[in-house]
Formats: sequence, C-alpha cells, structure tokens
Amino acid sequence: MTEPDAATDGLDATAPRLALAVGRLNRRLLRATAGLSHGTVSALSSIVRFGPLRLSELAQREGIAAPSITRIVADLEARGLVGREVDVSDRRAFSIQATPAGVDYIVRARSARAELVTELLGTLDAEQLAAVEAALPALEAMALRGLDAPIRPPALG
Repeated sequence: MTEPDAATDGLDATAPRLALAVGRLNRRLLRATAGLSHGTVSALSSIVRFGPLRLSELAQREGIAAPSITRIVADLEARGLVGREVDVSDRRAFSIQATPAGVDYIVRARSARAELVTELLGTLDAEQLAAVEAALPALEAMALRGLDAPIRPPALG
C-alpha cells in the first residue's frame, strides 16, 4: 500500500474548503440577481452566449433533463426574456433566442455581481487581495475547463 503524497494530502484538504467558499460566494452572487433561480439564470446566460439554441441543445449544455429545461424556458418566455423561432434547418423544430430584455437582464445581473465582488474585494487586506489576484489564473483555468461539456450531477445512493 502506498502512502498518499503531500500534494494529494493538500488537495484533499483544499478541495472541500474551495468548494465551500465558492458555493457561499455563488449564493451571495445569486442574491444579487434576485428574481430568477440559479438554473433559470444559467439557462438564460447560455442562451445569450450560445443562442439561438434548440431545447435539446440547451438541456445538454445545462446538464438537465428535457422536461426541466422546458419548464425553465416556459418561465423565461412568460417573463419576456426569450422567444421561440422556427428552426430554419427543420421547420418542425424551434430554437430559443434571448430577447433584448433577456440580454439586458444578463448584462444587469453581471454588473450587479461585479459590483458585489468589488465590494467584497474591498474588505480584504493587501495580503489577501494579492493572494486572490495570484490565484485568479488557476481559478479561471478551472472555471473554463470543460465549459462546453454538460454538467454531471453526483449519483444518488
């Protein structure tokens, strides 16, 4: 049996702390976009960034089942944030695209989140701020890794 090396021990200690901190920050950032759930904001953001998208493409991108994405899109449509258009490649299908109000919502949500992060960064001392700045390249790389892959929720049971 081999003993775990120091790097693995560090990962085992760092991963849960990072996940907890990121989760807490994410919840605070979501409150800055009050009015829509995390899943709804995520779907709208994907539509703004990658759209127009078919429902199946959006469901895959978001890593959720078709019935769930159908409900999310119906909510977004009822709020006037997305619209449906006939898919030119298959007249039986339709694509979802953001309306100007949907794009505006995402722009305002991003601005509100940036404002909150700026406020939080302002509470750090110089050493903590330097540590955050030094960690940014690694955090950005982690955030972008597998960005186009569907999210895999943990198995239950």
